[in-house]
Formats: sequence, C-alpha cells, structure tokens
Amino acid sequence: MNNVLPPGQLETKKWPILHEGDAYKYDESTWSFKLFGAVKEEVTLDYNTVRNLPVTVSTVDMHCVTTWSKFDTTFEGIAFRDFVKLVELDEDVQFVKVYGFLNDDPYGYSANLPLKDLMGDDALFVYRWRDSSRDWADIRPKHGFPLRFIPPASFYLWKGTKWATAIEFLKEDKPGYWEERGYSMTANPFNEERFADKNNKPKGYFGADEWKDQ
Repeated sequence: MNNVLPPGQLETKKWPILHEGDAYKYDESTWSFKLFGAVKEEVTLDYNTVRNLPVTVSTVDMHCVTTWSKFDTTFEGIAFRDFVKLVELDEDVQFVKVYGFLNDDPYGYSANLPLKDLMGDDALFVYRWRDSSRDWADIRPKHGFPLRFIPPASFYLWKGTKWATAIEFLKEDKPGYWEERGYSMTANPFNEERFADKNNKPKGYFGADEWKDQ
C-alpha cells in the first residue's frame, strides 16, 4: 500500500463496477471452491469451511486496466497463502490460475499469476470490506460476493477474479480469460503492462468512459 498512482491512471474514491458476463447469484447449496492441478491430492471446500479458515484483514490499493485507481481499501477475507496450506504442491509449481464464474460456468473466467507474489497479506480472497461509511459490510454481488480475489497492487485488477471458485496450481504459466484475448500476461500497472501488444487494444477493452460516472 504505497498510494502511488501508476502511469495512465486516475484516482477515484468510488469502487467502480466492471465485469464480463452476468453477476453470479450465490447459492450455498451448490457453491464450492476447488484446489487442483499440480498437487498431490485435490481439495474441494464448501462455503462454511472456507469461512472458517483463518481471517486476514488487509488495506490495499487497487488499479484497474480501465484507468481507475482506488487507494486504501480495507478488506476482510482469507489470505491466498492459507489456501496453499491445504494442499501439498508438486515440485516446481511456480504459477496459478484463479477461476471464477462467467455466467453459469464456474470455471468460465480465470486469471494467471505467479505464485511467489501471492504469499503476503495483500493477496486475499475477500467477502467483507469497509464501505464508504467505514462500517464493515459484505461486498456486493456485482463486486464478487460470496468470494472475490483481490491481487497485490503490482497487478491490474482484472487479475482479481470475481465469484472465485478455484485455484489451479501450475508448473508453467498459462493465459487466463483476458490474457487469451490480448491482455498482458504480467499486468504490472507501474510499467503500464495493459496489453500483450502495446500498439493494439484488444477487442472488449473498456476505457475511462466506462467507469467515470459510477
């Protein structure tokens, strides 16, 4: 949390809502969270089990590829590292993909990330936040309830999967949903790593006009 505005970004006090597809309608009876991939044994958790994992509170900066940045937002959730503790990883696991609902597909959305950058308090699967009145509140469905991944501020926020459903552990980096559509694999906002090809905006790119009035 450095309150440093990356190049090309504009600060906002709001938390704009932008996402692909429809907002997921939470159903506790069918919801689950899976840990799979390069692990000794897959693990599947129901929501009560997830909510009983250790709680982490963290204050973070968020930077969206659509040019907004929001500083000092406090979240409550489960640290990424506490999910990692539930599985035994194979040797040489270096990357992950975090999956989430896209319309009715629980694995329709994904984002790739390097494992080594996700082991601190600033990589968090969140369910509550301090709202504008500074009171604790559940995050809204359109923000990703019941579980939304918030990545470190060294990644653009499309790496923060909404309606999160799974972590896949990988030995090699693989593109996620937006990466397959021309977005940067690394997505560092301070280097303006928005697109794989800096000279071409991918189809489906949203600019500042999409969020300024929210």
